[in-house]
Amino acid sequence: MPEPRKTFGPIVLVGLTSSALAAVAGSKDWLVSEVSADQVGGETLAEQIGLNIDAPLAGSLSLVLLAAWGVILVTRGRVRRVVAVLAVVTSLGVLATALSARWTMRDDLRARFADHDIAAAYDGSHFTGWWYAALVASVIAVVAAVAALKFVAHWPEMGGRYDAPGSDDSAPEDLEDASSVELWKAIDEGRDPTV
Repeated sequence: MPEPRKTFGPIVLVGLTSSALAAVAGSKDWLVSEVSADQVGGETLAEQIGLNIDAPLAGSLSLVLLAAWGVILVTRGRVRRVVAVLAVVTSLGVLATALSARWTMRDDLRARFADHDIAAAYDGSHFTGWWYAALVASVIAVVAAVAALKFVAHWPEMGGRYDAPGSDDSAPEDLEDASSVELWKAIDEGRDPTV
């Protein structure tokens, strides 16, 4: 078993990469019909029907997953664990969307043609490489998110110097008679000398 602290970089890198790939793939067409615009009655009707089908839910969930990895990088403690759980749930959602698309998208295309009384065969449709990319990326994202959930408690955390200014409980000094060097030092420490 690898040392938990050494898993931080590789797992986060794999999680970010797979999430980004899933987000890009989720914004592309997953199912493309080989029916031409002329077969359905012209370009205008083809645009209205939509001969290609995308998966906006997968793209949206992938963006949430990408944001979760960003939050995992900058938080610590209990918040980090909660966001790791969110990453697992979201990555499972992307995977479920990709898997269900295999059976639902062709039915959706068939329904689109039936709604417009078009006899064009929907069977000429095929899944694009973006669907395969989303499927692979979502599987990898699930593995990375589960690994993050397992190891997140042992990962290194950002120090307190990166916390928001004024988040410490120390009482501010009286800076009314301070020199300009002291004022700049107060600003560097996160205190507002104008208050």
